[in-house]
Amino acid sequence: MSPRVPTDPLWPRVVKLLVLLQLCTQGRAAHTSLPPHGCPNPCICTSDLLSCSRQTLHRVPPALPPTTATLDLSHNALTQLQDRWLAALPHLEALHISHNQIKDLSPQAFHNASYLRHLDMSSNHLHAVETHYFNALVSLEELLLYNNRIKRVDENAFAKLSVLRKVYLSWNNLTTFPFRSVQGLGSYSLRTLDLSSNSLSSIPVEELAALPENIRNGLYLHNNPVRCSCPLYLMLQRWKQRGFSSVKDFFEEHTCKVSDSVPRSLIKFLKYSHMFENCSAGPEDVHPVPYPVMVGQTLLLACNTSLPATATTYMWISPHHEPIKHPGNSNRSLELYHNGSLKIATAKPWHSGVYVGLAINSPSNFSRLCEINVTVHYPKPDGETFSTGLTTLLGCIVSLVLVLVYLYLTPCRCLSCCKKPAPLSPPQECSAQSSILSTTPPATDAPNRKVSANKHVVFLEPLRETQNGKIRLALGEDFPDAKHPKVLQLKSDSESISSVFSDTPIMS
Repeated sequence: MSPRVPTDPLWPRVVKLLVLLQLCTQGRAAHTSLPPHGCPNPCICTSDLLSCSRQTLHRVPPALPPTTATLDLSHNALTQLQDRWLAALPHLEALHISHNQIKDLSPQAFHNASYLRHLDMSSNHLHAVETHYFNALVSLEELLLYNNRIKRVDENAFAKLSVLRKVYLSWNNLTTFPFRSVQGLGSYSLRTLDLSSNSLSSIPVEELAALPENIRNGLYLHNNPVRCSCPLYLMLQRWKQRGFSSVKDFFEEHTCKVSDSVPRSLIKFLKYSHMFENCSAGPEDVHPVPYPVMVGQTLLLACNTSLPATATTYMWISPHHEPIKHPGNSNRSLELYHNGSLKIATAKPWHSGVYVGLAINSPSNFSRLCEINVTVHYPKPDGETFSTGLTTLLGCIVSLVLVLVYLYLTPCRCLSCCKKPAPLSPPQECSAQSSILSTTPPATDAPNRKVSANKHVVFLEPLRETQNGKIRLALGEDFPDAKHPKVLQLKSDSESISSVFSDTPIMS
């Protein structure tokens, strides 16, 4: 017997109501789930930056925003990275995983991270750098691996990193390093290789001499217990003379060990170099060949080589650490021919410096051919027989002689000027003084005034003393008689002068 179906017209409405409630519940649950572009709970998100630092994370949070360009997972407790965990971040350019506990990496840990340019894995527990660690990071430019426990670096660990510019491996436990593996790294894009503060006991000087100059300029080897040797000392001294930053910036930190049996026998051999005074320069330490040239000239640099031209290509390193291959540099001011000759069409002052010629037999086999020190200078003007300093000295001497001649040997221009004028009589001197100090000229002594009309300056004797506001004129002669006519005349003149210069009004 089949169940009875209710015939109440309300039943269809109840069914519809139940269906609507179920749909609403599903929609609400969908809204409570994490959206595809949401930010993980313990992290901080901005437009293209995701920071999950210092959250004591033991694994990477799931569902990371795909717009992330910089991801910070530093200062956590991560011990491993899952395979292809970066596949959901196609725009990732910088990854910070420092200060974690990562010991090794799986072969596919960094797959799908072709745009990553900066990777910081410092202060972890890595024991080695294997070949498969970073092969997928074809755009990587900076790799930070300092302060790990690395004892070995595989020879092909950086083989596929064609644009790698900086590698930091300091503060590890390295005893050796495959220097030949970085010879042809990315057409000399490598600029910094920091191997300082490791356990390197020996450095292959011959391999380092074959490295390009731009790598040697940024090859940091200080604070290593290297065994002291003359080739090592001469190489670093030469780097210092060339102004390499790796030696110049850490001059006192370069140490070497005198004896292997005495662990603490380290000396600063570049600072205290007296014990290496008897070291003779080897073939790698010969000074560059000088090549002086004037501004505007054309010069051709060539190295003597017996290598076969068919299997050898050539490269030059400019003084500005720029690699120059055929056909030349970017602006074609330097041209490189197939036979290895380097042409500078128009020499300029900035072309001065040391040019290093290299021969390339294979992608990883380089040999240095020669070094040429080009000095570009301006030509001297024609007819220049005296130096500037000598000419200036002669001019000063001639000027001094002319001044002395003018002061002491100038002849008189006229005979009348050279004659000594006759002295005036005392009455004439007194009349001259009184005529100057008087407001009206005297009516007498007209002939004498005509005779003295040619005189331009009249010198008066200085005043000797004043008394009670009256000026007393000094007498040019001593008169024993106080009633002498000349004395009386001088007294009257002095009284008239004092009356003129007195502050009290004159009463008539």
